[in-house]
Amino acid sequence: MFLLSTGSFAQIKLETPNVESVLYLGKNASQPLIVGLGGSEGGNAWTSNYWQKTREQLIEKGYAFLALGYFGAKGTPDTLNKIEIEDVYYAIQVATKNPQVNKQKIAIIGGSRGADLALLLASYHQDIKCVVSIVGSNAVFPGHTMHFSTPCWTYKKQALPFVPLNDEAIPFLIQRNLRRTFEVMLKDTSALEKAAIKVEHINGAILFLSATQDEICPSTYMANLMMERLQRKQFKYTFTHQSIEGGHTEPLKHFNVIFEFLEKQL
Repeated sequence: MFLLSTGSFAQIKLETPNVESVLYLGKNASQPLIVGLGGSEGGNAWTSNYWQKTREQLIEKGYAFLALGYFGAKGTPDTLNKIEIEDVYYAIQVATKNPQVNKQKIAIIGGSRGADLALLLASYHQDIKCVVSIVGSNAVFPGHTMHFSTPCWTYKKQALPFVPLNDEAIPFLIQRNLRRTFEVMLKDTSALEKAAIKVEHINGAILFLSATQDEICPSTYMANLMMERLQRKQFKYTFTHQSIEGGHTEPLKHFNVIFEFLEKQL
C-alpha cells in the first residue's frame, strides 16, 4: 500500500490482484464510496488529469473515490477479454476495509464498457446501492480479440453468455462502423435475451445516461431496453434515463446530473 497525502485528501494505492486500485479519501469519517470504471480505452482512466477536477469535486462533497483499472494498466490483463468480475469486486471490498469508508453506501459510475461492468457488478453483489451507467450496453458483448469468440466478462470462472458477432455485422466492423455493427448484432434476439444484463437484480437506484448521436453504439436504444426490462420486472428502486444530445462522449460533460442523482440516492 502506498499513501500520498496532499493536505486536502489522501491517495492510497491498494494491493489488489489483476486490478489497479487507487483510493482517494477526504478528511471526513464514514465517507460513501464512489467507484469509477473507465471503458474500452483501458488503463485507469479515473486517475488521469482529465478526471482530476471531477474526483476532487466528489471528495469535496464528502465521498471517497476508488479509481479502478481492470485492463491495460499495470498488473492487469492486456486486453478487454474474459475479465473476472470477482477481481474487480475484490478491489471494492479492499477499499471498504478502510475505516474512513462507509461500506453501507457504495455507488459505481461506469462509462461505455465500464458501464456494462458496473451494471454486472451491481447485479451480482447486493452491497452496491447505486449505479450510474454512462453510454452502457444492455447485454454482454464479445471481448476485444481478433476472433471475437469469447466474452468481455466472466463470473465465477465461467464465461458469461454474449451476443456474437454475426455474419451480417462483419462488413460493418471491417468498415469501422461500430454503431451499425452493434445494431446488426442486436437483431439476434435469442442471443440478446441470454446475454442480457439482469439489471432487475440490482439492489438500489440506477441512472442511465445515453447519447442521441452515439457513433460507437446505440446507447439510447439500449438504455431504453433496460428501462423497459426494469418496468416489466417491477423494479422497486428508482431508475431513470436521461438521453443527452450529441455523440458518445457528450454525457461526460453533464456530471451535474450525476451529482444530483448521487445526492438523492446514496
